[in-house]
Amino acid sequence: MIIVMKTGAREEQIQEVIQRIEELGYKSHVIRGTQRTVMGAVGDERGKARLQSLESMPGVESIVPILQPFKLASREVKPAKTVVKVGDLEIGGQAVVVMAGPCSVESESQMLETARAVKAAGATVLRGGAFKPRTSPYSFQGLAEEGLKLLDLARAETGLKIVTEVVNPMDAELVAEYADILQIGARNAQNFALLKKVGEVGKPVLLKRGMATTIKEFLMAAEYILSEGNYNVVLCERGIRTFEISTRFTLDLNAVPVLNKLTHLPVIVDPSHGTGHWEYVAPMAKAGIACGADGLLIEVHPKPEEAQSDGVQSLKLEKFRRLMEELRPLVEAVGRRI
Repeated sequence: MIIVMKTGAREEQIQEVIQRIEELGYKSHVIRGTQRTVMGAVGDERGKARLQSLESMPGVESIVPILQPFKLASREVKPAKTVVKVGDLEIGGQAVVVMAGPCSVESESQMLETARAVKAAGATVLRGGAFKPRTSPYSFQGLAEEGLKLLDLARAETGLKIVTEVVNPMDAELVAEYADILQIGARNAQNFALLKKVGEVGKPVLLKRGMATTIKEFLMAAEYILSEGNYNVVLCERGIRTFEISTRFTLDLNAVPVLNKLTHLPVIVDPSHGTGHWEYVAPMAKAGIACGADGLLIEVHPKPEEAQSDGVQSLKLEKFRRLMEELRPLVEAVGRRI
């Protein structure tokens, strides 16, 4: 249910409604707008009729059922777009945010060279995996905390924000000590224990769509994070598995406008994983911006041929610089900026 407070409702009235929601066994989620405050009451569907009694409380204007199963992620609860703030960086605002860097953190020289280059080209977030979930147990699994320290070193020199993946709920707090944004990878999109844990930790979360996850399931995964009180969630379309074998995955750009219709959460696109080959990254990055994405997540490596993982889909530094130049007029054409 959504509890809509009257314009000018006093703070004590709001707190009384919150208290009553919790007495009825529901969790309250408060969204304060410029004109009025609304509250989402989330819990057992079977007792929602009891929430109708709140309509008689002072300061309450109306009680509205939430029709979508993803309650807190829905535009029914929050019609306006959410802007996720990462320090002074905004995701979902006027600027298109570009996150770039290697699939895996491999060495100090690799990270510093990449960080300097992507910042000079216009990226504002450095990506890099310190913990790597791999299909094969014999593949490179990442440098773990040593990799986090290298990301921290690159941030200290360049000022870029850091996004890196959390694989295990037990590592969430460790990764949060270093990262500005916690990434949940495609293979963990329905790892509900991990989703709840990053919700509890409270750092901004970049949630990737699972390779066989429907849009509804994707938004329900986001709901797990939101339901723990962490509203700073960014969705990432990174391609789904279809019958097509010419590309690694099929980048589902249909999902971007659909998500923008259904949810207030920012949406970015990963053309690197979505195609699996560097030649296709630039055109699909441009297409992602054209269809309404709030940002891009692009794999960049100084020597892709020597990369420990995903070298074939990584752009070289010069190719990334050229892509950023080509993106600028397109971004301006859709009324935004980099």
